[in-house]
Amino acid sequence: MTTQTETDQRPVLVVDFGAQYAQLIARRVREAGVYSEIVPHTATAAEIAERNPVALVLSGGPSSVYEEGAPRLDPGVFDLGVPTLGICYGFQVMAQTLGGEVANTGLREYGATDATVITEGTLLDGQPAEQNVWMSHGDQVSKAPAGFEVLARTSATPVAAFADDARKFYGVQWHPEVKHSDHGQAVLENFLHKAAGLPADWNSGNVIAEQVERIRAQVGTGRVLSALSGGVDSAVSTALVHEAVGDQLVAVFIDHGLLRKGEREQVENDYVASTGVRLITVDARETFLNALAGVSDPEQKRKIIGREFIRAFEKVQQELIAEAAAEGDPIRFLVQGTLYPDVVESGGGAGTANIKSHHNVGGLPEDLQFELVEPLRTLFKDEVRAIGRELGLPAEIVGRQPFPGPGLGIRIVGEVTADRLEILRDADAIARAELTKAGLDGEIWQCPVVLLADVRSVGVQGDGRTYGHPIVLRPVSSEDAMTADWTRLPYDVLSKISNRITNEVREVNRVVLDVTSKPPGTIEWE
Repeated sequence: MTTQTETDQRPVLVVDFGAQYAQLIARRVREAGVYSEIVPHTATAAEIAERNPVALVLSGGPSSVYEEGAPRLDPGVFDLGVPTLGICYGFQVMAQTLGGEVANTGLREYGATDATVITEGTLLDGQPAEQNVWMSHGDQVSKAPAGFEVLARTSATPVAAFADDARKFYGVQWHPEVKHSDHGQAVLENFLHKAAGLPADWNSGNVIAEQVERIRAQVGTGRVLSALSGGVDSAVSTALVHEAVGDQLVAVFIDHGLLRKGEREQVENDYVASTGVRLITVDARETFLNALAGVSDPEQKRKIIGREFIRAFEKVQQELIAEAAAEGDPIRFLVQGTLYPDVVESGGGAGTANIKSHHNVGGLPEDLQFELVEPLRTLFKDEVRAIGRELGLPAEIVGRQPFPGPGLGIRIVGEVTADRLEILRDADAIARAELTKAGLDGEIWQCPVVLLADVRSVGVQGDGRTYGHPIVLRPVSSEDAMTADWTRLPYDVLSKISNRITNEVREVNRVVLDVTSKPPGTIEWE
């Protein structure tokens, strides 16, 4: 199995020290118009140099620089001559490595903190003398390294920001990547544009032009299949490849029986009408249900769904061999809408844990017979939407809330059966309809509706005792799915959803609300 994963852009590398917000830092850098990627703190100076970065950002992290086994950085990184910004733990690592002093004074700063700018310098240029920043630390830099100028302080931290303009080394104790820091994005943009001298040239138009060129180079005159699910990711990746190779592409929609109400019709009608892509629909509902029979483990379900997806595509490939052979070029490329967060969460990021296998990353079989084309693999969701709009896709497709590739199969906690799918489809349709009616679609990232199939609770319906399933509503707000918070929906909307589900879906007698953020929970239950 091979895949297209590269970009011609020289990156800003975010060095990850186990930060909760490493992915958010990478996104904020991209929002400033500069391409970024994440690498682990274990990368050596030589490995980092090999990536040819234009700048480095050292992330925060949960450790203390004094702890035994605390994450370290190869000191040679500071000899590469690359502009570097340290954030929180990364700020302390920079100070300690370069000869400054980091102390554990017992004074902690968590959350909103008042910071005083002593001198603006390049990093804090144009910012107010007094500002609110977001802190999360117990240690502090008590003495800046030689050659550094102190830029800011707080009541508990004498060195809250520093700079060495000669070597282009900078650092802040607070977290500029979070919205709670009033001028955080300005700090990052000052570092990128003024200190490192980087242009803001990372945008959707450039991404399209670059990826079209790379797709053409990879595919040549070859025939291509696209895994079209109807979601934003697969829709945009299919449109992007179609832009590159035109009629060499055939889009294949696998109806695995795990879809929500009306989704097959939306794919077959709306998407084809807007793009002109040739579409083949495969009815594989029975195959998927048989493969999932008796399976409750979520990881196993994801891997089964990923495997069956590929097998279904291989069947289509065999059926199209005769057609392709007549034109002298077999079908050997498969398009997937894999995103950067999929890669990170599946353990393909910078030393990250395998949170869960995404069906299009960790769930692929080892004997995959296709060469993958993944033009969105380095992108976050908001970037994908921007590309979709640039390509002229309809708003109802580009703005669609995320829906997982494994579909409702991972929104049933327990075994997936035809009856349970129908229960969940009905409940999900009601929730979506009421959210749309209330005008809330634009305020939530997505709202998974989950059936607790192996749980039953006592209820009273029609003056009689019932023993039905609970349905969980999981409305969340997020920018990139790497972190999320539950959405505070109006009580009257929640009440309507609950009343309709318990009245109209006979097997459900209880609706509950999931109020967990990410972390500690993930957006999907499985």
